[in-house]
Order: sequence, then structure tokens, then C-alpha cells
Amino acid sequence: MKTLLPLTLAFVVSSTLYISTPVRAADTDSRIESSAAKSYVFKTYLKNDSIKTESEDGVVTLTGTVAEESHKSLAENTVASLPGVKSVNDQLTVKGEQPPEHSDNWISMKVKTALLFHRNVSAIATTVYVKDGVVTLQGEATSMAQKELTTEYAKDVDNVKEVKNDMTIASAVVPATSDVPVGDKIDDASITAQVKSALFAHHSTSVLHTTVSTTDGVVTVGGIARNDAEKSLVTKLASDINGVTSVVNNMTIAVPVAAS
Repeated sequence: MKTLLPLTLAFVVSSTLYISTPVRAADTDSRIESSAAKSYVFKTYLKNDSIKTESEDGVVTLTGTVAEESHKSLAENTVASLPGVKSVNDQLTVKGEQPPEHSDNWISMKVKTALLFHRNVSAIATTVYVKDGVVTLQGEATSMAQKELTTEYAKDVDNVKEVKNDMTIASAVVPATSDVPVGDKIDDASITAQVKSALFAHHSTSVLHTTVSTTDGVVTVGGIARNDAEKSLVTKLASDINGVTSVVNNMTIAVPVAAS
């Protein structure tokens, strides 16, 4: 009897561990799938796309269709930033014909994306026209500062030759507002995805050499900046993203390679 008790106890413990591990993994997978669906990015920017999120042991597979190429990376970056995610297999396909790279329609799409995530400009109130690389902005800005910032963001998009800003200034003083409903808190994964997408839209920043993480709305960026101007721009762009409370920039400046 004394011999059987330890053996029985060991069997019970090992059985419990065997059963509980798959259960915990299933709970994590379920939480990942639920968090993706409830994220600000999925509910706001990807709400009209058809995306299915499946997680197995933290490996997430995205399937379905999206309206444009930028939505693929937005979905992938959001999911990749969720707690418990080990990797993302992005199998999303873009629905319909996409504009050729560097074409006027492609530039227009990039400008709209560049404006989309920033709280101090309004992508909704700004109309974008592009002809031979020249961008014309129309609509209504709440202030001269917003109009100038809209021009600045549009100028920094790949292949934009010139920006003509024909936006009018609102006659009444209208406080700047974001698209985030009052009282809603944007989740950290969505903030990270928005920051990455915003940096990707601007040619003066290198998202490939920039790491982004978010904790309770505080964004930390790292990596290598080409110069002080790029580092400052990364901070400025990240600070203007919906949901960001502050930015910690730990980027280092690249050391110039001496000519041989």
C-alpha cells in the first residue's frame, strides 16, 4: 500500500499536467481569435473586409479577402502584436484589381493611408486627387495648422512630386477630434499596427529598421535611424497616432560609413 500511494499520486499529477496543458493552449488560442475580432483596427479599418482568424498553439493563420494591399499588413501587424501570438501566416488575398505601383491611383491610396491613422488631420474630410504625381487636396480643415500638417504628411509619401492644398478653413472654431468614440480606449495591438502602417506610408522613415511596441498606450520605438531628422520624424508621426499617450524613442543613429 505504501508503494502504491506514490505511484498513484504521480499518475494523477502527470495526468493533470497532460490534460491542463492543451486546455491552457486552447484558451490562449480562443483569446487571440477573440482579441483580434474585438480590436480597434479590425472593427474600424477592416470592418468591411472578410477576414478569418484561426490560432493553433499561438500560430495564427489569416484567411479571406481584403479591399487593398495595405489592409493585409494592417491585419497581420495587429494580430502579431497580440499577447500569446508566436507567428502569423498571412494568407489573405486582395479583392479586385489593384492600381499599378507608383501610378496616380497608387499614390492616392498611399496618401489616404498616410492621413488615415493620425488624429490631428482628417482623412475623412480630405479629398485626394493625383495627376502625374501632383497631389491636390480638397475639403475642409479645422484650422490652418491642420491644413499645413495635411500638406506635410502628403508630401512625404513615395513618388509625390508636389502637393497643392486647396482645402478651406472652417469659419467656426472647431476643436480637433479623432475618429475614436469618446470613452473608447484603443488596444495596444491596434496602436502598434497603426504606427507601423503610418511609418511605412512615409518615405522619410524606414519601417524595416524600426521596432515598435506598445504598453498601455505608451509606444516604444527602437532600431536604427539614418539621422537625427529621421529619428525626430518617427517620434512626431508616432505621437500623432490615435490612442498614443506618449512615445519613447530608443532609436540609435546610424554611423556613417567612411569612404575608402
